Order: sequence, then structure tokens, then C-alpha cells
Amino acid sequence: MDIRSQRPMPRDATLSLLNAAVKAVNLAKELSSVTPVKAVFGTVSVILTMIRVSPLLVFGGQLEDEVDLGYDG
Repeated sequence: MDIRSQRPMPRDATLSLLNAAVKAVNLAKELSSVTPVKAVFGTVSVILTMIRVSPLLVFGGQLEDEVDLGYDG
């Protein structure tokens, strides 16, 4: 097992990969001539953009249940 595969990616690298993925999907959407495929690429692009701007990235990879919300429960 590769030790490097278990290390979390830095936030900048993750955002870079997401940006590249969004650009690639948008390019594929533009080049496609099949309407249903364009709709799928559009949906994938929106989902990747939502992931890119997700507040989870702001917390540096912590899950929502690990973030202190300021109350005991």
C-alpha cells in the first residue's frame, strides 16, 4: 500500500483538480452534438461547481459532525 495515497490533499490542490474537472466537462459539453449528453454534462458541471464552493472545503476537510457548532448535544 502506498503511504502517499492516505495523505489528505491540500486545499489548493483539491480546488485545482475541481477547476480542471469543471473545465473539462464544459469543453465536453460544447463539443457534444447529442442533446441528452449535453444535459448530463451540464448537470455534472453544476454538481462539481457546488462541490468546489462547498463550505466543507472551508473547514479544511473536516466533516460537518466534527465541526464545533457552539452547542452541546
